Amino acid sequence: MKLLVSIINKREALEAMRGGADILDVKNPLEGSLGANFPWIIAQVKRVAPGMEISATLGDLPHLPGTVALAALGAAHSGADYVKAGLYGSRTASEATLLMAGVSRAVKGLKPRAKVIASGYGDYGEVGCISPMKLPIVAYKAECDGVLVDLKLKDGRRLFDLISPNKLSRFVAEAHDYGLTVALAGSLGIEDVAKVWEVGGDILGVRGAVCTGRNRITGAVNQRLVAALARRIKEFAPSQRGIASRNVSASAISNAS
Repeated sequence: MKLLVSIINKREALEAMRGGADILDVKNPLEGSLGANFPWIIAQVKRVAPGMEISATLGDLPHLPGTVALAALGAAHSGADYVKAGLYGSRTASEATLLMAGVSRAVKGLKPRAKVIASGYGDYGEVGCISPMKLPIVAYKAECDGVLVDLKLKDGRRLFDLISPNKLSRFVAEAHDYGLTVALAGSLGIEDVAKVWEVGGDILGVRGAVCTGRNRITGAVNQRLVAALARRIKEFAPSQRGIASRNVSASAISNAS
């Protein structure tokens, strides 16, 4: 399981990298759960952390496929290895597939090896967006590489407060059937590592848990807190689950038809 740490600038990037993060996720929490940062910040992080995997969020997005595709191209051009699109404005699976297909085409046309991540929200019922349970089929049809479940409302609740481990296990299994990587976030911390592992998550995404004061807005990423979380993850044996190739199972193909 990889540790993704969301950072807002190059100083935080260095703290996360030195603490043992696997992926540096450039975002701007002032613009939302998956708020987008500036392209020059992505480029700066890429320069100060050579060899690290860099992720970039595009925002809690409206359903504007053309606009989002342009944003995705900008993130990829700036150095992102993962491009995450928050499906906030998409209300149906067909809308989400249309938007994510545009993101995939824009990103892959520039950087074929970059990974596109369809991102949803565990509190979808409250915020009025597509259920994250529909993300695996959306991502598969749109030729994405992975899915992420986060929370839109940062009100003290955690992902597992809204979606049960059993339901998340089924979600992960379906995504893996489609050959997708699964990232889980949503106010998670060191105490949630075992749960993420047990449901089969491939990436654990954090920010608040590794910020001073555990505050994702006013706090700053701290190397010591990142290191503690990285050590906790390493307590688990290397995963033997593997990620299915895009030669998906017969059941997945049946579901996609």
